[in-house]
Amino acid sequence: MTEPGFETPPQVDLRIDRAHSARVYDYLLGGKTNFPADREVGDRVMADLPGARADTTAARAVMHRMVRRLAEVHGVRQFLDIGTGIPTAPNLHEIAQAVDPACRVVYVDNDPIVLAHSRALLTSTTEGRTAYVHGDLQEPERFLADPGVAATLDLSQPVALTLINIVHFLSDEAAHPPVRKILDALPAGSFLALTAGTADIAPERMDKATRRYAEAGITLHFRTRERVERFFAGLELDEPGVVPVNHWHPDADAAVTEHKVSAYGGVGRKA
Repeated sequence: MTEPGFETPPQVDLRIDRAHSARVYDYLLGGKTNFPADREVGDRVMADLPGARADTTAARAVMHRMVRRLAEVHGVRQFLDIGTGIPTAPNLHEIAQAVDPACRVVYVDNDPIVLAHSRALLTSTTEGRTAYVHGDLQEPERFLADPGVAATLDLSQPVALTLINIVHFLSDEAAHPPVRKILDALPAGSFLALTAGTADIAPERMDKATRRYAEAGITLHFRTRERVERFFAGLELDEPGVVPVNHWHPDADAAVTEHKVSAYGGVGRKA
């Protein structure tokens, strides 16, 4: 069931004349919730980087695998997904609830367009629950205090914090403190599942991507493997550690090759 957590934020100018990272991501995934400004950036990125759509698809696919493993192998039944983006089926709660229909998920994003679509598309099973909370990763105190979180998640029990393709829009100084605050608020046995863009694998290609996004006013912060690993400081890394996302427990029929995937991913457990 979908109950609390859908309060409408104050009236916001959607600025559809300007590209938005969530809508560009939706376009690269082949979605339809985007506007000309978003498609213009996406087209420029794909023109410079023929593998951009494969990168985006691979990062989405690893989220599915991470959530499935967290639910099947580690027994996680609660998820806090920050930077949800435009809902794209299957959504996180659908993956988790396919393992156990009683799984509970809170989605957090700061885009009013995401809010509108979340109301229609992020509907839970009757056994479980989903909620959408309007919030920003850089203000964890605000969304953690939202009634939708308390009504959906039991913070005395393990929670998987999922940060998929979001931290590369923030510098280390902006990203690490809020991520640590959220982890500090979660009990022992909780997990962090994170993916982050990198220039390690194809530096020239990712330098072009940085410039294209910058032209649209979107700043990217690609990280080395070592800098991605810092997000897991103090956590027990699930095997195989922080690796290119297509190497993180790949499906048997995975066809994406390493040179096309410029993102790292990993899962860590809070002891």
